[in-house]
Order: sequence, then C-alpha cells, then structure tokens
Amino acid sequence: MERLLEILGDIIPGEDYENCTTLVDDNILDSFAILSLVSALEEEYDIMISPAELVPANFNSAKALYEMVQRLQDE
Repeated sequence: MERLLEILGDIIPGEDYENCTTLVDDNILDSFAILSLVSALEEEYDIMISPAELVPANFNSAKALYEMVQRLQDE
C-alpha cells in the first residue's frame, strides 16, 4: 500500500490519498491522471488492467485501488 501511495503522490502531489474516498467523484483524478496511474500500476505490479476495471469504484480511494491490484495479482 505504501508504494501505491507513493505512485499516487508522484502523479498528483499534495492530496491526502490515505483518507480520501472521492478521488474520481471530486475530480482529483482526471482521465489523464487515471491513464498515468494505470500505466504506473501495470508496470509496478506486473498486472494488466482491463477496460472493464476502469470504473470509479476502483479509483475513488487508495484502498479500492489496492484491492483491485491485489485481485489482479491473484488472477
């Protein structure tokens, strides 16, 4: 989870990613940031994030992102 928080901070610094649960809903993560995040997560965790995973529920919080990454690593 710590590495995920670092990646988020690299893409958009200055946000409270540990506590925020509305990253997409509040437009903290816009479409460009999401694409950058997907690329970074795929590289860091050696996963493939399909278009079906690109839903706000998976990107609204660091916890949701981490759960998605773990699920994809288990597949």
